[in-house]
Amino acid sequence: MDVLQEVTKVIDEVLSLGGRSASFTRETRLLGAIPEFDSMAVVTLLTTLEDRFGIAVDDDEIEASTFATVGSLADFVASKLPA
Repeated sequence: MDVLQEVTKVIDEVLSLGGRSASFTRETRLLGAIPEFDSMAVVTLLTTLEDRFGIAVDDDEIEASTFATVGSLADFVASKLPA
């Protein structure tokens, strides 16, 4: 499974970007760079990622740096997956 690709798909779905995420790279900024990415979107995105990847995210694990870029979010998700 390509975690980066799957996370990018989830971002597109949750934020209703209509395929705009196709041009996203690991370095694409999220927080503060995409108008649709607000606090409610963060909650929905986390819930969707938990469901899609079968992971659990504790409240104390949520940091702004996790949502800085597509790559940082994908790395976070990958770190939650079983080895």
